[in-house]
Amino acid sequence: MPKNTKVTQREHSNEPVTESVADLLSLEHPMDYKSSQMSMGLSPGSTAPGKSLLPDQDLEDGRPAWNNKLEYILAQVGFSVGLGNVWRFPYLCQKNGGGAYLVPYFILLLLIGIPLFFLELAVGQRIRRGSIGVWNYVYPQLGGIGVSSLMVCGFVGLYYNVIIGWSIFYFFQSFQYPLPWAECPIRKNGTQAIVEPECDKSSATTYFWYRQTLNITSSIDDTGGLNWKMTLSLLVAWILVCLAVIKGIQSSGKVMYFSSLFPYLVLFCFLVRGLLLKGAVDGIAHMFTPKLEKMLEPQVWREAATQVFFALGLGFGGVIAFSSYNKRDNNCHFDAALVSIINFVTSILATLVVFAVLGFKANVMNEKCVVDNAEKILGFLNTGVLSRELIPPHINFSHLSAQDYTEMYGVIKTVKEDSFAQLGLDACILEDDCSIINELTDGGKAVQGTGLAFIAFTEAMTHFPASPFWSVMFFFMLINLGLGSMIGTMTGITTPILDAFKVRKEILCVVCCIIAFLLGLLFVQRSGNYFVTMFDDYSAGLPLTVVVILENISVAWIYGTKRFMQDLEDMLGFRPYSFYFYMWKYVSPAILVVLIAATVIEMAVSPAGYNAWVEDEGSERFHSYSPWALAMAYALIVVAMLPLPMVFIARHFNLISDGSNKLSVSYRKGMMKDISNLEEQDEQRFILGKNPGETPSPMPAQRAYLGPGGTQEMTNTNYGTSTKTGYQNIGSPESEL
Repeated sequence: MPKNTKVTQREHSNEPVTESVADLLSLEHPMDYKSSQMSMGLSPGSTAPGKSLLPDQDLEDGRPAWNNKLEYILAQVGFSVGLGNVWRFPYLCQKNGGGAYLVPYFILLLLIGIPLFFLELAVGQRIRRGSIGVWNYVYPQLGGIGVSSLMVCGFVGLYYNVIIGWSIFYFFQSFQYPLPWAECPIRKNGTQAIVEPECDKSSATTYFWYRQTLNITSSIDDTGGLNWKMTLSLLVAWILVCLAVIKGIQSSGKVMYFSSLFPYLVLFCFLVRGLLLKGAVDGIAHMFTPKLEKMLEPQVWREAATQVFFALGLGFGGVIAFSSYNKRDNNCHFDAALVSIINFVTSILATLVVFAVLGFKANVMNEKCVVDNAEKILGFLNTGVLSRELIPPHINFSHLSAQDYTEMYGVIKTVKEDSFAQLGLDACILEDDCSIINELTDGGKAVQGTGLAFIAFTEAMTHFPASPFWSVMFFFMLINLGLGSMIGTMTGITTPILDAFKVRKEILCVVCCIIAFLLGLLFVQRSGNYFVTMFDDYSAGLPLTVVVILENISVAWIYGTKRFMQDLEDMLGFRPYSFYFYMWKYVSPAILVVLIAATVIEMAVSPAGYNAWVEDEGSERFHSYSPWALAMAYALIVVAMLPLPMVFIARHFNLISDGSNKLSVSYRKGMMKDISNLEEQDEQRFILGKNPGETPSPMPAQRAYLGPGGTQEMTNTNYGTSTKTGYQNIGSPESEL
């Protein structure tokens, strides 16, 4: 406290106190921070009467704020609900036991998803800063958390927007009938027309993806030069992102009304349309048929934990950035539960849509299988290889159903057991792996993401009536899902920078987008898809998990879970459930440690490589990374995590500032407001006859302000000249979150 205040003068004076309480009250004005004339380093009366230096920070500190609660919720939903909900969750659901996978996923959502999401919302809303400022404020030595988070945002944003560019390309290609990926192109060889060999060996949609869209090379070592179609698409994608975030939350909030809600409209339309297609129910039944034995496999729980972790966008900084524009009394506990549940329901909805459509596709494939094999049987009957007595009398080859074919297949297999393999007949069973399961699991990682969206699902839509309409809707939905996530990612990058430096947000956004576009040219080379796979596998997974566990430790163990719970009660007006105390303190850190260990083990035992497209074979083949590519992959992990030890060491040895000179105007005003509250408490304590030597507590009277260790009381009587920030400096409600 400044030494020239009345309370300080009285406390250090040896003169007896002769004033009565009435005299004191008649001389002192009520201390209300909204009208207080006191500020850091200023004596009372040093400002003009009636002019407040301490406006309500939520309303008048110059920090942008959400126009309404709906805008904020849509922003958080748009950020958390992304492309992974459409193409990764259905793949994991099918791979890990169908309906049984939902059990470990939901359990882990409760144990690590909602608690950690709530933690990020709370610290962002309380401190009202971006990721770098928040963790500098909480514990300066762990300030590298925010820097690592920002770098991961940068890495992910670079390749994530490339996927939006691919969707933009497919979106514009959808405005034609028939769809360009519906049939294989015909090549003229003199007077003879033949099907393109590469397409004939794969499929029309696969050929369009790898050759017409990516024009991919055979390995990552062969860059092949820029793909100009994809370069232009990437430029359009970055222009869209720039326009959405150029005004901060004022512009992105308006965009979220459409980009967050439109995907749900499309998903519901696809679900209704899909359920009306033949075979859709078979696909959904296949999805929800639980394989309970899968729940006992550790791999299932690891993949469920990873999906929960990334589905909510933990550690990226976007969650903290969005919540930092809230009022401090906003019910972020309700927001955490609501957004998490919406995310989970969206994943279920998307999975229903995917399996309904793929069930229809499997039915189409099954019918084609029946027709092709029926023609084989007719040929065998005409040549005498098979006797007509083997064909049941009620079977009509002109109207052959799948059930009739199955019956006929069974008879032939029984009678011709010794020579059956030579006939080359397929069973054509809908539930067989060659139908639904292979659509999701064949080819590994490629088909869970881009393979599912741009190959399997796209091929299924070619069989829809009015297929161009549904294709336009689908890829427009992907663009909006990606845009919502990119807005959150860009906000996670720009907010910490705007908090630390006095720059115009418009200029910053344009510069960031231009730099990102230029760096993104790496991904629009002909070999760019291989770099997308590399960044997806290495740039985010392990670094983000480390970032989040350090976030958890800094709040739950360095600051203290009990004090954090009390701060939440002060902020929200009610005390959160004790469930969160145990999750933050013990359960979530333990699960994250196990997840980090499992990730490291998997990286160590799994070969580092990618699926390369082999043109001559019309299929993918696994290639190991060459030494330079492997070095680049591991460099992504090192670069993303390097700020953590660097900032810790630098601040431990006082090599760099702890960030006190980077406080924003709003942050400084908040400090001044809290100091005014401290002086008010001091004077009231003196007036009410408290022990003058007692150190005033900046928090509610029932608890003293404790240091990070939680055992030694910390005092600070000279706020204006302290060289420490965060919990080590400011004894205030803000400093205790």
